[in-house]
Amino acid sequence: MLTHTDLRDIQTRSLKMQSWIRQQTFSPENRKTLRRFSSWEVSELILGLNQNTFRGKMAADPNLPAGTVEPEGRQRWFTLEEVNTLRRKIKQRGKGLMPKRPAGRAFRTAIANFKGGAGKSTVALHFAHAAALDGYRVLCVDFDPQATLSHSMGLTDVSEERTVWGIMARDLIRETEGQNAAPRGAASGAALPLRSLPASITGLGIQDLRVSDFIQPTNWPTIDVIPSCANAAFVEFASAQYRHLNPEWSFFAAVNRFLDQLPEDQWDLVFFDCPPAIGYQSMNAVFAADMLYIPSGPGYWEYDSTTSFIGQLSEALEDLAYGFEGSLSADKVTLPKAFHDVRFLLTRYEAGNDLHRAMFEAFGKVFGDKMAQQPIEMTRAVEQSGRFLSSIYEMDYRDMTRETWRRARASFDRAYAEFKGVMLPHWETFGEGTLSADKVALERSEG
Repeated sequence: MLTHTDLRDIQTRSLKMQSWIRQQTFSPENRKTLRRFSSWEVSELILGLNQNTFRGKMAADPNLPAGTVEPEGRQRWFTLEEVNTLRRKIKQRGKGLMPKRPAGRAFRTAIANFKGGAGKSTVALHFAHAAALDGYRVLCVDFDPQATLSHSMGLTDVSEERTVWGIMARDLIRETEGQNAAPRGAASGAALPLRSLPASITGLGIQDLRVSDFIQPTNWPTIDVIPSCANAAFVEFASAQYRHLNPEWSFFAAVNRFLDQLPEDQWDLVFFDCPPAIGYQSMNAVFAADMLYIPSGPGYWEYDSTTSFIGQLSEALEDLAYGFEGSLSADKVTLPKAFHDVRFLLTRYEAGNDLHRAMFEAFGKVFGDKMAQQPIEMTRAVEQSGRFLSSIYEMDYRDMTRETWRRARASFDRAYAEFKGVMLPHWETFGEGTLSADKVALERSEG
């Protein structure tokens, strides 16, 4: 017979293996570091310049970062900070290399499906890294207690108070205090009852945390993350209790309210990595999102699960629209929830597999123009990157053949480019126009 003690012993052995795996990819200090990028990568794959053109611009301006030449090597290698400096200063045909950044707040994308193994964390990680290499500043929010995204970004020691659970608890306290302090019997003529929260919640001091206290830097200088951890799994149980303590609390809008407190120009893109379930955390993610990206593997059962996910999500959002209708006038929240767009993305795709091609066609027939046309291909390089808690962008192409690495990267490059092409027109509707690349560059250099 096995008890909780036996399970704890199994976990202890597993944690030792986790530590060994991290040591294979992290620095000697057990801290994940970002590699440098070769002049070939910087010119052709990141800045989109011909190598000869890149060399010419480097030679013409001695003030540009020169990179570092490794021992016994001729090629120069650049940090991401140096790459971003090059992006700000180099012009091609009179135009800057900064990406388009519409005015207004950051664009938020939730990557969700309640089928485990659909590739949610893989897509979130690679889209975040691709966006950072594209010149954007990225914030990731890990809603999944499995914390795969957090671990992949080098965060292994996370307190549950600094996760989405902490954000929701903070929001409960603040919203309850605001409701209790509101004039009694206002516009509707009926006063809400005073709600009391126990010291087990208010005594934690979470309500006094600043928004910045929940955000941690990563090994990528332009990517930050609100991490998760295994202990955050009890958010589903805690949130049910919180709703009982204050039925008027719009629990599903807690993260949305939190993100609305962030400076509009601090990040450009926000990615949500959702848990494989429809619950309090995932509902916060989809409610705060501008666009929903739904990854799925290429099998029939995954298609079946994706279909169920869409149905259950629809029902959940409909219930919220009716259950809280008219009670959120003081919020920026609007019901029913509306997305700017929804996209379905096939992952682990093998172009030479007849079944995969057939399923891609079936997905396309059902989801029509909402089906992403650039699936994520399964290659050995992608499989290896996942095994070492890294993205293909973090892996050094010298550790394999360049073509193997480039093929894997090309798959994510195409998928990200399609995402960007879909996202940008919607993002432009947020503000009154688009900031020029030069203005963005100036603001970021001054910041």
